[in-house]
Amino acid sequence: MTEKTHILVVDDDQEIRDLVARYLRQHDLRVRTAADGVQMRRELADWAFDLVILDLMLPGEDGLSLCRRLRAEGNMPVIMLTAMGEETDRIIGLEMGADDYIAKPFNPRELLARIKAVLRRTSQLNPTNKSNETSDILSFANWQFNMKTRELTSPDGLLTPLSAGEHDLLVALVTHPQRVLSREQLLDMARGREAQPFDRSVDVQISRLRRKLEADPAKPTLITTVRSGGYLFTPQVKPLP
Repeated sequence: MTEKTHILVVDDDQEIRDLVARYLRQHDLRVRTAADGVQMRRELADWAFDLVILDLMLPGEDGLSLCRRLRAEGNMPVIMLTAMGEETDRIIGLEMGADDYIAKPFNPRELLARIKAVLRRTSQLNPTNKSNETSDILSFANWQFNMKTRELTSPDGLLTPLSAGEHDLLVALVTHPQRVLSREQLLDMARGREAQPFDRSVDVQISRLRRKLEADPAKPTLITTVRSGGYLFTPQVKPLP
């Protein structure tokens, strides 16, 4: 596993959520939790995760349906949890696209071992997991941004150089347009690590991006500041063939 692997635990049992989260954090993993499918989708929209631990029996949309949805939308690794130990339930979960399956009650050490095994396996099969990107080339406000080649082309057709940090931050912005993103979220998406409480590097990178993108960096219209919220990338973003 890479440093600060990010895990989402989806279970309607708060004791299990807290137990799993506490154990995984003790082993240097980052963890967020959700009680149902609605919260799960909200977390997936707001954060970058490496793996989802998904309970089979959830209120509302059940785990099998959510797993099927995750698999249809991308290749996020999924480990299914369930209180049912029937062989048929395990088979159904795997057929829905789960990468592994563990029955409750379980030993947290076994769960951690399975997480490591799934991440090793999936990283070998798919080293670049960017299922939310429908195209490598995006257009916004007459700019073109090739995320694969790291080329940013101005409305005048000129290449605009980007540092590695500026590129990663712009990727986070263009793949989450018209949504307020906090500094912590932007750090997570851009760097894939846990943000430090007083890390202001995002502000510096935003200022640099504004100088390159904005007609008037002092009065930005493409990357706006939201008081007590973070930043908002305002343009419509369209994929290009």
